[in-house]
Amino acid sequence: MRLIKLLPRYVAGIAGALALLLPAAHAKDLPKLTFCTNWFAEAEHGGFYQALATGLYKKAGLDVTIKMGGPQVNGLQLLVGGRCDFYMGYPMQDMLAISHGLPVVTVATSFQKDPQVIIAHQGTRSLADLKGKPILVSQSANTTWWPWLEHKYGFAQSQERPYTFSVAPFLHDPHVSQQGFVGSEPLMIEKEGGHPVVFLLADHGWPMYAETIDTTREMVRKHPQWIAAFVKASLEGWKSYLADPAPGNRLIVEADPKQTPAQMAFSMRMLKKYGFLTSGDAARQGIGTMTNARWKEMFDFMVANRMLPANFDYRQAYDLQFIRQLHVMPAKP
Repeated sequence: MRLIKLLPRYVAGIAGALALLLPAAHAKDLPKLTFCTNWFAEAEHGGFYQALATGLYKKAGLDVTIKMGGPQVNGLQLLVGGRCDFYMGYPMQDMLAISHGLPVVTVATSFQKDPQVIIAHQGTRSLADLKGKPILVSQSANTTWWPWLEHKYGFAQSQERPYTFSVAPFLHDPHVSQQGFVGSEPLMIEKEGGHPVVFLLADHGWPMYAETIDTTREMVRKHPQWIAAFVKASLEGWKSYLADPAPGNRLIVEADPKQTPAQMAFSMRMLKKYGFLTSGDAARQGIGTMTNARWKEMFDFMVANRMLPANFDYRQAYDLQFIRQLHVMPAKP
């Protein structure tokens, strides 16, 4: 495997200086960059839409387009294939991809913890109670959190049932549980009269960052100033979104008209309740921060759960130069 060669520290300073010069360029001269998300537009992507809506990307000297993902979209393939300049990634999938030779690298994160949940019916007291019982999961779970549940709680693949991105099967079968995101499916179930029991995997030892900003090694080598500008504007977009989400929400609804004010308000409450953007290291170092220690923790976790070999060089997966000096702190309430 090829080790990413970290650029010297002075490159970060040069990148910042160049980013300040970019806004002087005419709009037609701005670099056109595409950011691919991991799902349909939603409040969990709000900071990026906020940066677009409030002109933060343009101010940073960038012409940014946001392209929605979906259940059949392979964002890493789009990134490596040049269809995206940045992708909303996930550390575990990134490390696995790198172990297979894909030249991707994470340059910042949005969430300090993963919003992935398991949703059960009333009477379920713990995740351990679900051992041997049917759970609706997507195929992607088999390369992320499901093997961990097998290892920690004794779950088995025989429990898995296909997840169709609908809460209807859960509502009609009191014996089935399902995957979901804390800001989405619980509200859908409540609106239909259900009373879900929600287990946030991050509260039970699941250590992953989520909704990272990924790019390619080639981009780091050729255009570090674009990366610096995009990361800074995106994190400032998150700060702005947490304070007043209205501009970003307007673009989210334009992109996905199925999003409702109630859904986006619920998602925002969950973002704040669980501190997805502002907890942990972000409370001290700012939105978007990553640390060597946290990446080592995620790698050790994957090795312990037989997801990666111990000789994998996890340092290939990330580059801290673009967030090291930013300190984008959320506005005080």
